[in-house]
Amino acid sequence: MPQGDGAMLRRLENLDVHNKRVLVRVDFNVPLKDRKVSNDNRLRESLPTLRYLIVQGAKVILVSHLGRPDGKFLDELRMNPIAERLSALLGKPVRKVDECAGPSVHSAIAALKPGEVLLLENVRFYPGEEKNEEAFAQQLAELADVYVNDAFGTAHRAHASTYGVAKLLPSAAGFLLEREVTMLSRATLNPARPFLVIIGGAKISDKIGVMKDFLGKVDQFLVGGGSAFTFLRAKGWSVGKSIVDEKLVDGVKQFVKEAYQQKAEVILPQDFKIAPELKPGVERGFAPADKIPEGWMGLDLGPETIKDFRRRVREAKTIVWSGPLGAFETPPFDEGTRAIAQTILESPQLFAIIGGGDTAAAIEQAGIKNPPNIYISTGGGATLEFLGGRTLQPIEILKM
Repeated sequence: MPQGDGAMLRRLENLDVHNKRVLVRVDFNVPLKDRKVSNDNRLRESLPTLRYLIVQGAKVILVSHLGRPDGKFLDELRMNPIAERLSALLGKPVRKVDECAGPSVHSAIAALKPGEVLLLENVRFYPGEEKNEEAFAQQLAELADVYVNDAFGTAHRAHASTYGVAKLLPSAAGFLLEREVTMLSRATLNPARPFLVIIGGAKISDKIGVMKDFLGKVDQFLVGGGSAFTFLRAKGWSVGKSIVDEKLVDGVKQFVKEAYQQKAEVILPQDFKIAPELKPGVERGFAPADKIPEGWMGLDLGPETIKDFRRRVREAKTIVWSGPLGAFETPPFDEGTRAIAQTILESPQLFAIIGGGDTAAAIEQAGIKNPPNIYISTGGGATLEFLGGRTLQPIEILKM
């Protein structure tokens, strides 16, 4: 695989950071509720790198995106709630500035003492970020003496703050990025077999390209969640009012054909838990996958599918899982996701990688924390692209 492992990356410990201005790209794209951080997992994952830099006497300058402001300054996506929560987690003040470049930012950095932390404004307020504009990367580079990338969740995007600036400053991987590459490489460098990929979530459009990357590498795909219905439609089945990406039906047909040629099984649900709409307390029932009534939608795996998926999980040695297998946010449509998570937990012979985002939230909601045979990645798309063998430029540029 192109990525190799964490040992190939330039390491933070080998970077001279004492009394240096250190620009750290973190992934603080976290959910907010009432202008407060509602899930701080990504902030917590950054703490080992930040505490190391603080102890080493670095002047720490943090840069991250939040949401999708599309190059516009939006008050609801400012980083102020992040600074507030990070201050509590670090046990020391985190000052926040309202820009990423300009005289006010330079003044704030000039006032930093060794061991102090400054958070820049949402970097995606600047159009040059996502365009990876050289001029904007240069503006960021002028803020610091060295650069550290600890944002694995954005490693599949070659933006100014993840790639452009790394070309301009002495750079290294943070502890989180290094750990992600090392752990994920366990599934790319001679994985134990059977190797099984579980695909869920609402949108198959987000995953079909990476599923193709896995062809020739995995033994089975288990497809659930909203993603399953486009596959079922591709078989010519009626799926009621379940979500279907009509534009991808032909692409899914082609994928199934290619999977067969590569001797990879595509396993679809046999039955579903169904309801006329998604809301708590709604009338619900069960239906075979090919007989979902009109006006009803599949919202979770049915009992026969859960039984089948559990058996296949027990037989596996390596698993990659991306996307919940039902509408897990609304019980009782969380039972399929919980059942598969519990089966993985009870199968110590296998090593499972859980893609970030909704899948990690579903695992956490199921009460599963830090089991020895499960690695919960902080990435979503980055995790799948790395495991699929794609070259991630922000990682490539940090190699020795």
